This record gives sequence, structure tokens and C-alpha cells, in this order.
Amino acid sequence: MNFAQDQKAGSRLTGFGIVILIHVLIVWALASGLATKVVEAVKGPIDVKVVEEKVKPPPPPEKVVPPPPDLKAPPPPFVPPPEVTVTAPPPPMAAVAVQSTTPPPTNTVAPTNPTPAPVAAPAPRPAKITAAMVCTKMGKPDIPAVNWAGRAEYKATATVKAGRVTSVELAVIRGANDRKAERALRAAVVSALTDTYECPGDHVFEQEFVFNID
Repeated sequence: MNFAQDQKAGSRLTGFGIVILIHVLIVWALASGLATKVVEAVKGPIDVKVVEEKVKPPPPPEKVVPPPPDLKAPPPPFVPPPEVTVTAPPPPMAAVAVQSTTPPPTNTVAPTNPTPAPVAAPAPRPAKITAAMVCTKMGKPDIPAVNWAGRAEYKATATVKAGRVTSVELAVIRGANDRKAERALRAAVVSALTDTYECPGDHVFEQEFVFNID
């Protein structure tokens, strides 16, 4: 065996052991010192404060405003009324009759006008004037040739000027249900009034026309 090699191996093992021991010591020192500081840091001073509840002060008392002084003037002092002496009225004087020499006035009565005799009122006019009352000649309307059968009634109001019928207004009481027949019947009524009726004077009369077509 080589002695030099054994020495080198022993010295290496010794160096490794010293290094390990140093590391162990460093770790132990660090661990013990840091743990103490951490505990001390945790155990730091605890500051305890007592928080007092804030109590609101009571509201100030309401100010009582005294009522305004009465500024009314005091009533005037009582003054007794003066004494009034009532004297009796003087006695009435005797009436003296005075006789007038002027003759009394005479009342002159003027003659009144005689009341005029009442004028006789005109005879009332009939409410309805027919053609028979004012006309001297009346003709019948011609029945037109229409394809219609039945009954139709009309009421005509005619205006007469200087004995002749100048205008006619027709009111339908019962008309024909055919337009062509209705127009023909109306024309026949107007033609009969304006062409055949003679009514002296100026009048407005009424006349009814009835058609029965079988």
C-alpha cells in the first residue's frame, strides 16, 4: 500500500468533516437566532385603545318668545255727560181766521169729442182655399200612357196671378213605384193647372188629384 495515498485520503475526510461541522454550526446558529427574533417580533408591544361612544349632546332648549306687548291705547277716562235742563214749550197761539175776499175759481168743463163708431172687422179668411172657391173653370189632367197600374195621389198648391196659374208646388201623398210613371203623372197635373184652370184675380189655392190606373 502506498502511504502517501492513505495520507491524502485521510486529510480529505478530515476536511469534509470540518466543512460539514461548520455548516451544521452555521445552520444551528441561524435557526436559533432567527427563531428568537421572529418570536420577539411577534411579541411586539400591543397597544390597546378604549373607544368611547360618542354621545350626542342634548338639543338646546327652545327659546320661548314672550307675546308682543299690547299696543292698544287705554280706554279714555269716563266723562259724565253734562246736565241738560228741559224747558216747557210756550203755549200755542190762538189761530186767527182770515177771510178772503177773492171769489172762488169757476171750473170750466170743455166739451168732449164724440166717440167714433167701431169699425166692423173684416170677415175671417178661410184657413184653406180650394180651387172650387176661386176658380171658374177647372180641367181634369189627362191620364198618360204608362206601363204601371195602381193608385197615386198628389196635393198641388197653385199660385194665381191675373187669373192664370203661374206656379205649382206638388206634394206626393201616394206616388207611383215606377219612375217613368211618376214623372208622367206629375207632368199631367201641372199641365192641367196651367192650361185649363181659370181663376179671376190673384190667389193661392190647393187642389188634390187622384189617379186610379188599372
